[in-house]
Amino acid sequence: MWQNTKSLVVVSFLIIFLGLGFLWYGFKPEPPVIASPVPIIQNTPEATSSATQGLMGERALVTEVVDGDTIKISTGQTVRFVGIDTPETVDPRRPVGCFGKEASNETKSLLSNKEIILQKDISGSDKYKRILRYIFLPLDNGQTLFVNDYLVREGFARVYTYPPDVKFDKQFKEAEKQAKEGKKGLWGRC
Repeated sequence: MWQNTKSLVVVSFLIIFLGLGFLWYGFKPEPPVIASPVPIIQNTPEATSSATQGLMGERALVTEVVDGDTIKISTGQTVRFVGIDTPETVDPRRPVGCFGKEASNETKSLLSNKEIILQKDISGSDKYKRILRYIFLPLDNGQTLFVNDYLVREGFARVYTYPPDVKFDKQFKEAEKQAKEGKKGLWGRC
């Protein structure tokens, strides 16, 4: 009799401790997310053809948009978008390219002070020590915008294939073809 009671007490304590442990470790609140001081964009793009799901990558906060295809992130690194090229706006050796300001402004409106997901292809960085990444923007509606694709698809950028980073080359070429046919962005003006 004593053994049964003793076993029952031990099992009861075990269940209580496991339950408390689960409550403590399983329900810890996530750290608070600091709201962006930038107002919410009213015309948030829909991630229709530029959507992706099940995304793996490194999260970072955009601290500065340099131009249409280059940003700075909270780690202090400069990021160059892989597979695309927007018209020049900041190179002192070149004039501002046709549709360059529009491309730069679009990237600013999309990414300024936003948390993004960075995804590497093959190369880590370029000769200017900028890290090379695909950029993904989580949207308020639960979708994720593939920014590189979006900029090409909407005519803010051209495809810029630079092997070995060719993971989305076919997708970008199809997006560029559609932008050209629809005379979107730079394809309608330049």
